[in-house]
Amino acid sequence: LPAFFAGVEYGERALETPAAAALSAEQAAARRRIAEIDRELPRFQPLARAGHVRPAVVATQNADRFAPVTARRLRFTVLDTNSLEPCIDELEVFDTGGRNVALASAGAVPTASGSLVTAGVHELAHVNDGRYGNGRSWMAATRQDGWVVVEFAEPATIDRVVWGRDRTGKLSDRVPLAYRIEVSGDDEAEWTTVADATDRIAFGTKPASGGRESDAQARGLTPDERQAVAALAAEKKRLEERVRNADRDTRGFAGSFQPPHPVHLLHRGDAEQPKDELGPGSPAAFAGLVTPVSLTTASPEEERRAALAVWLTDPAHPLTPRVIVNRVWQWHFGTGLVDTPNDFGRNGSQPTHPELLDWLAGEFVARGWSLRHLHRLIVLSATYRQSAAATAAGLARDADDRLLWRFPPRRLEAETIRDAMLAVSGRLDLTAGGRGFDLFRSRGGLSGFVPIERFEPAGRRRMIYAHRIRMERDDVFGAFDCPDAGQSTARRRQSTTPIQALNLFNSPFTLDEAAAFAARVAADTGAAGDAAGVVPQAEGEELARRRVERAFRLAFSRAPDAAETEAAARVVREHGLPALCRVLFNTNEFLFLP
Repeated sequence: LPAFFAGVEYGERALETPAAAALSAEQAAARRRIAEIDRELPRFQPLARAGHVRPAVVATQNADRFAPVTARRLRFTVLDTNSLEPCIDELEVFDTGGRNVALASAGAVPTASGSLVTAGVHELAHVNDGRYGNGRSWMAATRQDGWVVVEFAEPATIDRVVWGRDRTGKLSDRVPLAYRIEVSGDDEAEWTTVADATDRIAFGTKPASGGRESDAQARGLTPDERQAVAALAAEKKRLEERVRNADRDTRGFAGSFQPPHPVHLLHRGDAEQPKDELGPGSPAAFAGLVTPVSLTTASPEEERRAALAVWLTDPAHPLTPRVIVNRVWQWHFGTGLVDTPNDFGRNGSQPTHPELLDWLAGEFVARGWSLRHLHRLIVLSATYRQSAAATAAGLARDADDRLLWRFPPRRLEAETIRDAMLAVSGRLDLTAGGRGFDLFRSRGGLSGFVPIERFEPAGRRRMIYAHRIRMERDDVFGAFDCPDAGQSTARRRQSTTPIQALNLFNSPFTLDEAAAFAARVAADTGAAGDAAGVVPQAEGEELARRRVERAFRLAFSRAPDAAETEAAARVVREHGLPALCRVLFNTNEFLFLP
């Protein structure tokens, strides 16, 4: 689970790495090419008023192509909309050379029958300013029969008009559905209609493969044009996929430091009674042992955190190495030398072996804070290598084994039990890194958290890669005191409940892994029984014994004794090898450290 810290603002951030910079440059180039393709595609629309059924009007971008005509001005009249007064974010008119002659920067001048003006947003000058979006658009004064005229700087031979309500795709109201496009030459009184909406299919109609629109598109283009459209569409699809991948690989969830909030001494601990402002520092109790932190109230957050890290890892610090050593000791023995690992203060327990704790902490620091060295030191010790066998005298004097007169037997953690079952069955995926796997089919909603009972290969990774959900326990192994990820757990408790036995004996996960375990044993022993793993009587005792011995070696790393062999072989003969494998998963020897 990610950790969230005070003083840090979290969110999606652009990654500032050489690889991310290269991907960003590639993404920018792809976006530019996509924009070029979007400008090219309107050249291949079916001709308006040529007997072809054209695509429906959309809110983003529409193209009206017609036979080349020389004109001085163009008029776009809106006859009706899908709602309210019509709005056009940009009206573009292209000549046969592909130049937008309607741009204000090219000398074109717009006029209109009337405009609804919102200063800085909806203005007539925005209709040909070369900028897209509702924030730079023109809105007519009436829903019907409003018009806008663009007069070019000089006569031009034009062949298409491109327009939209909102090219950014944010708004879809005020879309002109019925319209007429006319051109005129030097005589402003003579207008010729070059396109209208009468040959477009109904607004909101989506293209369907083999449907009316696709047929009309094919009839309206030459073979060369159809080939060009297909090539552009394929290129655009590839580029869009590249942009999506770059978005994923150039961004991450990260935090950025914020200016520290002032901290005040509170009178009698009351937040409503702040006194003097306090600067960052370290506890005075450590002043004679560790160099104190020396910062001011103006020190930025990152300096404060760096100073704290330096202070905590000072070799002379009396607490940090002891806490770490105690955690590692607890990992190996189930209980730390201090059995309150989150509290070394007055409310915590005293260490059972204070000199040992001090020595281990000193050795840990002297070896460069090496956890590898610390682990090796502990597991090679005589204390760790003791037998777990109990004696009457030992139990009478120290039943809790706090003095470590024997190795304390304890059950494996929930995650280790699951991983061990997968390892013995031969199906554990040891791949390091990469995506994790889900324990639940859904994450909330009306259906709640539905557990996954049978896992695909991707779900057979080590438990460390499982996606944990706060306040929700794993369906099978949550019963084995596996924390629910809702809060920090200093030390796991160990309970014994009927649910544990039921889950480990009857769950689909256990049945699947027992079957896989049996298949592995059968393959290793060379001869196959029937589908249930039952050894036919004709094949005799020898095969059953070989299978029993192989199963024991995989599960317990030892051979069975005579009594175990006899009992287990009888189970194999009568109930099948998967039944024996399921029993082995439920034994104390499999579930407990000796």
